[in-house]
Amino acid sequence: MKLGYFTMPMHPAERAWVDTLREDREAVILADQLGFHDAFIGEHLSDVHENITSSMLFLASLVSDTKSIKLATGTSNLSQSHPVLIAAHAAMLDHMSNGRLILGISPGALTTDAEALGILDEDRNKMFEEAIDVILAIWERDAPYDIDFPDNRYKVSTARTAAMELGVGQLPKPLQQPRPEIVGTVLAPYSKGVIAMGKRDFHPLSANFLLPKWVKTHWPNYVEGKESVGQKADTADWRVARTIFVADDENTARSYGRDDANSPYRFYYEQIRKKLIRSQRLFVFKSEREQSDESVTYDYMMDNLMIHGTVNSVVDQILALREEVGDFGEIVYAGLDWADADLAKRSMQLMAEEVMPRVNAAISA
Repeated sequence: MKLGYFTMPMHPAERAWVDTLREDREAVILADQLGFHDAFIGEHLSDVHENITSSMLFLASLVSDTKSIKLATGTSNLSQSHPVLIAAHAAMLDHMSNGRLILGISPGALTTDAEALGILDEDRNKMFEEAIDVILAIWERDAPYDIDFPDNRYKVSTARTAAMELGVGQLPKPLQQPRPEIVGTVLAPYSKGVIAMGKRDFHPLSANFLLPKWVKTHWPNYVEGKESVGQKADTADWRVARTIFVADDENTARSYGRDDANSPYRFYYEQIRKKLIRSQRLFVFKSEREQSDESVTYDYMMDNLMIHGTVNSVVDQILALREEVGDFGEIVYAGLDWADADLAKRSMQLMAEEVMPRVNAAISA
């Protein structure tokens, strides 16, 4: 089982943006030093808490300060940019990072972003589907492209103005061929989008705020998608994100990871709960759709979604998660605000150097 990293991020609004950006960079640099496989970075234009506005721009700032960690958009919101821009910028970042790019994709869920861009009333899921078709076509074809898919708003050609003898009219291709790994975040139980991922050899990442019983529903759908195109699904391609805090003693683990009023984990889940209520998606926290909103308390969320404890305790909880949801290839550690930088760094260190070796030894046995 590989170890990955993901951050939205999620910071208190009163923190200075310059400080949180520096902190988020430091977290990825540390993850690289500790041997994390990849780092997924979220993007939102209009959220003061989740305040990285461009995952690609942020990742580009990390290329020279990291050595081996794969740099992943988490996600590029495809409804918000023309696919030519996404394709060209992603290709450049793949070359800058010497082939370390992972392209995480989604439509973009934040409605205030959509309103600011003038696309609030558009079908952004359809825009997403149209955009990824065009991005892949750009990478697969040569100039002048003549990309004109039925019922797709994005038409791409350089035929009228290209001067190939001058090198004008050719869009860039990524270093990784035929393309970088493409990953989609899965936010809903029984997601049909996972079937589509399987058909196209995109890889699923199950969200950290989804109950294990719903995470379990993703893999059969991915298998269905793979089998529909005559391919075999590989559990190594499935990532499962969890919110994890590892400490040297149980008291610290419970206090910083759950009980303390200033716990970043408390802040994170209270923020997520409010946002899901606002977007009428609180069902992702529920064990049954009929469960009342009032029952989704902080304690309920922490009991069902949070992994915290000493090394041995966290090892046992990860193995229990694997037993419940089935085999998967990567556990993705959710990075939160560093309310206490020393404890946050120590948790990442313990996760990489002590938890994962023991988890993998247990799996191998």
